[in-house]
Amino acid sequence: MKDVKQKEYKSSEPALNKEVGADLAENIEKFKDPVILGELVYKLLEERENTNRILKTLLRRIEELQNSLQQKKYETIEEERMLPKIDEEIMNAIKELGKVTAADIQNRFKYKGKNAASARLNRLYSLSLLDKKQVGRTVYFLPK
Repeated sequence: MKDVKQKEYKSSEPALNKEVGADLAENIEKFKDPVILGELVYKLLEERENTNRILKTLLRRIEELQNSLQQKKYETIEEERMLPKIDEEIMNAIKELGKVTAADIQNRFKYKGKNAASARLNRLYSLSLLDKKQVGRTVYFLPK
């Protein structure tokens, strides 16, 4: 059996072949001892229990995260329902257009000044309903 295993480990260095072959032969002899096999099986069972414990903890944490995300989703839906009508219309316009500036909202909703439109957009941003990106002097509001 020793010769067969040594053939699998061919190396350009004969010394390495002898060392690997010797280690392999020594380990094969150890595995013939039932006490060694019993210890290995015991260690495997311990590791499996540890792995199962870790997996249970991970699954519990994943479920907690899913519940938390689900709760936030419902809270967001509730916040959307509680928005004033003009804010709902602005949100719909942003979803339709993809990105808007305060000037776009001013023109679309006939605001007298850009400040009122900007204040509405910043309020929606502070409620975490929009994302905001600045390019140069222009601020774009994007749907989440």
